[in-house]
Amino acid sequence: MAGDVVAAAVILDPRRPILGLKDSKKLTEKMRESCFEQIILKARAYAIARASVAEIEELNILQASLLAMKRAVSQLNPQPPFVYVDGNRSPIWHYPYETVVRGDSLVPAISAASVLAKVTRDKEMVAMDLKYPGYGFAKHKGYPTPEHLKALALLGVSPIHRKTFAPVARLLG
Repeated sequence: MAGDVVAAAVILDPRRPILGLKDSKKLTEKMRESCFEQIILKARAYAIARASVAEIEELNILQASLLAMKRAVSQLNPQPPFVYVDGNRSPIWHYPYETVVRGDSLVPAISAASVLAKVTRDKEMVAMDLKYPGYGFAKHKGYPTPEHLKALALLGVSPIHRKTFAPVARLLG
């Protein structure tokens, strides 16, 4: 419900495995941080990109997510010969690709990208908690938890809330 959408792209080096790498949602925060550091050190290439709250509102969350993915892949150096995309949709681009549902559990490069994106976004939400106190961003990371919904009702909509998302839109009337 709040903050930019963050995506990442990773080209792994098969000679330098990442210990403990798997779907970021199945890792503890400490394990994600460890994997994040390993990915930064060992990957052949990585990039982290985003789509802003304004872009999410203009395009919708799916299209903004695809835009963030496209930005991440375009920043890779070297450019990939083939791209695995998490989910069932891909950005429109010139790369040969395959979409993989639950790819973050099945394809190591997608797992690595998932870790980079989640750790980056989580850190940003912790920073937003300092900038916009009272919402609990450091705890819920912008997801619509009961605590977040209660804070939203009490404090109103912050500049980083996605105004097109139903709980926020309802408050705005």
